[in-house]
Amino acid sequence: MRRIVAARPGVAGQARQAVCDHSPMLIIDPCVVSLLWTLADAQGQVLDELTDPVEFFYSGDDLLPKLEEALAGQRTGFESELHLEPEHGFGEYDSNLVCFEARSIFPGHLEVGMQFDGLPPGAVSPDMPAQALYTVTEIYPDHVVLDGNHPLAGIALRLSVKVHAVRAATEAEVAARSVDEGAVSLLHAAPGSPNLH
Repeated sequence: MRRIVAARPGVAGQARQAVCDHSPMLIIDPCVVSLLWTLADAQGQVLDELTDPVEFFYSGDDLLPKLEEALAGQRTGFESELHLEPEHGFGEYDSNLVCFEARSIFPGHLEVGMQFDGLPPGAVSPDMPAQALYTVTEIYPDHVVLDGNHPLAGIALRLSVKVHAVRAATEAEVAARSVDEGAVSLLHAAPGSPNLH
């Protein structure tokens, strides 16, 4: 892979020149990594799989810290198997993030698995985090059960990952601390989910 880096503006009197570097780009902050992976629980049941490369912003909001730690300083072609305990994955399960709300405050069409960015208008549960992503886990005639935990909270995970490519991040990606490809993946930002409301 050939990488050309534009020269930084020089000091008066110094010539500016491009640097040609034929070595593969290292994963350093900030950059964008294109990954393939298989995520499974401790028993080996596959939970999420990226079979086509998806880009993520390294050292931002796209990836788990333990995954970033494993990727640091690596290059295209790097492969790793990670074991993630809940505290290094999506946290311990917190029963305080489960609440019950009246069925009447939800849209007519409601399914288990739908997600809401914050509690819906009209919610009455006290002390629930406003910024949490709530998943509908049960639907009854008079009420709905919402869970503010990540779907993988409390679960030990195995992650098999391969670096497909590495590139420099754009200014927009650095400012956003994310790459928005609209990918739906358990490790990627949830707003790309088709079930988000």
